[in-house]
Amino acid sequence: MDDLKAILARPIQVAEQVIKWAEEAQTCRQECLELKTKVERLASLLRQAARADLYERPARRILDDTGKALDKAAALLDRCRARGIVHRVFTIIPAGSFKRTSNQLDNSLGDLSWILRVSNYANAGDDLDDHIGLPPIAQNEPILFLIWEQIAVLYTGTFDARADAAASVVSLARDNDRYGRLIIEEDGVPPLLRLIKEGRPEGQENAALAIGLLGRDPECVELMVLAGVCTAFSKILKDAPMKVQGMVAWAVSELATNHPKCQDAFMQSNVIRLLVSHLAFETVQEHSKYAVASRMSLHSVVMDKKGSGKYSSHQDTFDASENTTTTNSMSAKPTTGGSAAAATPAAAAGGGTSSSGVTGAATASIGSVAGTKQHNVSLSGTSTRGRDYEDEETKAYMKSNAARALCQLAMGNAAVCKNITESRALLCFSILLEKGAPDVQYNSALALMEICRVAEQNSDLRRSAFKPTSPAARAVVDQLLRVVTKAEYDDLLIPCITSLGCLSRTFRATETRIIGPLVNLLDEREADVSREAAVALTKFACTENYLHVDHSKAIINASGAKHLVQLVYFGEQVVQVAALLLVCYIAHNVPDSEDLAQAEILTVLEWASKQPFMVQDTLIENLLPEAKIRMELYQSRGAKGYH
Repeated sequence: MDDLKAILARPIQVAEQVIKWAEEAQTCRQECLELKTKVERLASLLRQAARADLYERPARRILDDTGKALDKAAALLDRCRARGIVHRVFTIIPAGSFKRTSNQLDNSLGDLSWILRVSNYANAGDDLDDHIGLPPIAQNEPILFLIWEQIAVLYTGTFDARADAAASVVSLARDNDRYGRLIIEEDGVPPLLRLIKEGRPEGQENAALAIGLLGRDPECVELMVLAGVCTAFSKILKDAPMKVQGMVAWAVSELATNHPKCQDAFMQSNVIRLLVSHLAFETVQEHSKYAVASRMSLHSVVMDKKGSGKYSSHQDTFDASENTTTTNSMSAKPTTGGSAAAATPAAAAGGGTSSSGVTGAATASIGSVAGTKQHNVSLSGTSTRGRDYEDEETKAYMKSNAARALCQLAMGNAAVCKNITESRALLCFSILLEKGAPDVQYNSALALMEICRVAEQNSDLRRSAFKPTSPAARAVVDQLLRVVTKAEYDDLLIPCITSLGCLSRTFRATETRIIGPLVNLLDEREADVSREAAVALTKFACTENYLHVDHSKAIINASGAKHLVQLVYFGEQVVQVAALLLVCYIAHNVPDSEDLAQAEILTVLEWASKQPFMVQDTLIENLLPEAKIRMELYQSRGAKGYH
């Protein structure tokens, strides 16, 4: 703004010079005096502008045009001044010069009047609803004027006016990608972020919606991150009306979708933990305790509480999970979907079932620690004031968008996934996958799928988040398996199939309950389900999986061979390729299986090797010959007997 005031100094000086020269004019005196009148008005407006806080983007362009108009007026009037008879005789001034200069000064007067008015909305009073009119500078691009006007209101208007302006920005951003880019280029993001932090709920919601719509490409998102969007969103997710927080969560998901590099920026601003706290609210009882678990083990809490060495022998028990009561409940019923939810009331009451009695003490200690601060603020850093009184629809809306945001933030980012899984997010997802509203279930399933995809490639995340002894991991697997076993063709099925496949390397050989439901889906009428089931089973049977032989035998024992034969021969092309790849791995791993011989797998491999579209797949091209050789070696006699 100081730079803008410095820019104003020159046109004011030029205007004063023009006024002086107009008074000294000897030729075309009447025309010069008419220009003088306009320049005097222009000088007055320029001085007002020097005292005002102007909306900088259009102000710079207007002042640049105003300076050019004054320079032309100065050059014209300089030729009209008294410089001797000879100079006047030989000075020729075209007839249209005064008219063109007058028009340019009129345009500058209109532009300056407009910028002064839109930059002073806070004091506009009853004239606020009046249409300001199109300034001359925007005649060739009316949409730019509309954008300027709304952004000016966002900068200087009342809360109600700013809320309306944010709604107008939403409409412009929805209409056209170019309009959205113009809004960003014309400095529309900073006042939107200020409205998000300071405005009333309606204005905050409109501003968050606008930010989400504006983040349509990586460059736009990057500019918004630089403008401070992560900090602003963190503040809202910590303490704001839930409906506003839900819209902010949606905006986070949009920005992360369109520019994955902003994932780390949101994590550093604590946005991920705040989103998890919204998932945990009324999902896991005593939800604030998840923050305690992330900072200290149950063992340390009990030792601090009791100060007694008699508990030291139970350290492994305490460190095994975030919540011992939840652990016991899940261990007792590892396959029931509602076990996680059923465990939490016991935790809230401080009741444990450990035979040593330590579990109850641990839970009670955690409850005590959480209770000491519950009356002020939740230990996760998120205010719970008023959340209990929100309607169920708003709570579901919040959870759905929180899960959606976590899904996009987790996508392909191991650090973010670790941050998510170190909290109680996995337990929340498992409960919401069973008991949440449809949108909440769907977004929870997608979030789990993205976390599992990263875990498939990242051994550290697999070991920390999905170790078989983890109660949260067991709860997740229980719910994924419940959906897959149910086998209803809905939005949840394919994400759950994918997640189980990605977790294939976390299952022990004794974990036999996973394979059967996936094999049953090979017989599904829907091609995308059959294909996804084949892909998931391939992750169990591939040689990268340490237990590939055990898993291959389990697939065969679940009657997988006959289903695969049908898919290879009669499935859609993408299904045929996926099924054939699984067949190759199984034949390679268990070539001496009599079930494979009875299913005539060798014949299937022979037929597939003659199908051009099948052998184009690089993996199949490498695996198929070796699988045939191994089958021929182990089953040549048996194969002849079955032909």
